[in-house]
Amino acid sequence: MKPIRILLLLALLSGPCLTARAQKVEPLMLEDSASWSMVLLPDPQSYVKYGYNQPLLEVMTRWIRYNVERLNIRLVLCTGDMVEENFRTVSGGDGWPGDQPSTEQWESVSRSFGMLDDTIPYILCTGNHDYGYKSSENRYSQLNSYFPPNRDSRYAELLTGMFENAAGVKTIENAWYEFKAPTGENYLIVSLEFQPRRAIVEAARELVARPEYRDHRVIWLTHGYMNSEVLGNSLISQNDYPTLTDVTLGDALWRELIEPSANSSMVLCGHVVDDMSHRGHVGFRTDKNRAGRNVHQMMFNAQAEGGGWEGNGGDGWLRVLEFHPDGRTVTVHTFSPLLGIIPSTVGISLRTEPYDHFSFTLD
Repeated sequence: MKPIRILLLLALLSGPCLTARAQKVEPLMLEDSASWSMVLLPDPQSYVKYGYNQPLLEVMTRWIRYNVERLNIRLVLCTGDMVEENFRTVSGGDGWPGDQPSTEQWESVSRSFGMLDDTIPYILCTGNHDYGYKSSENRYSQLNSYFPPNRDSRYAELLTGMFENAAGVKTIENAWYEFKAPTGENYLIVSLEFQPRRAIVEAARELVARPEYRDHRVIWLTHGYMNSEVLGNSLISQNDYPTLTDVTLGDALWRELIEPSANSSMVLCGHVVDDMSHRGHVGFRTDKNRAGRNVHQMMFNAQAEGGGWEGNGGDGWLRVLEFHPDGRTVTVHTFSPLLGIIPSTVGISLRTEPYDHFSFTLD
């Protein structure tokens, strides 16, 4: 029954029906109508590993597309683990979850982000599951095959440069994007591969130190960086993927790249599920860089919230970061389009816990 229910739900949510629902039910509103927003999508891997979950990721990206103007959405960022398995040619078996081989997983996530290609720029990063066979046995990723720099997408408008991946090819695995906010502030968004190699860390440090970026706010986007509220928002210090030897873990990434960079402003990441509670999926901390400026670091994941590891992929949770017109205040809204478009669950589609709905100030 489960696949049938999901397919029926997709039929109800697609096309004019979703447009009509979005016009009638608006559980998420910006606090200030003059704000602009950025959407943070958590790890998609558990949506795409099962065929019956794949429509839910498309519901999320369709919702973003339909709400671009209403919420003044200017960017979408994704925390990585685009798929469950990067290069698995068969489905099922080996004690590994999911019924979709890697080709179908990559095609699904590509199709879902395709909803945004002609609408809004999105910026991706790679997670541990986007490399190797199952999970980072090596540094090979299919990301560039499905999201090449010349993909017919609006992210090309912001893409400024790329570093070489482990095979010596320039891809969006390590890339930087320039963005000017509607309120006038300049941002440099740097997407880093999972557990970046030392050469990438050095190159990124030199990049943000260039004179042309001196007055930019730098947002670092990487997959595995910090733990959740359950573990005190600590930075990751243990390598759980021993086949990757040239790595920079979260605590070292802070010391060697983020803290020394005077224009570091934010870090956005995913990856972690410390326990099945919601607090085990989220984290936030603020530390000062060497220039004395606050660096706000946010971990957001949802992959086990929709019924555990074998659940629906994350109940549709995403975050809308509202940048207020003062150019400094950011309010975090945690919202589920999936729950928000169902009348019986719309009342629980916005999270209000202090670690889910809060504000911070950019220097």
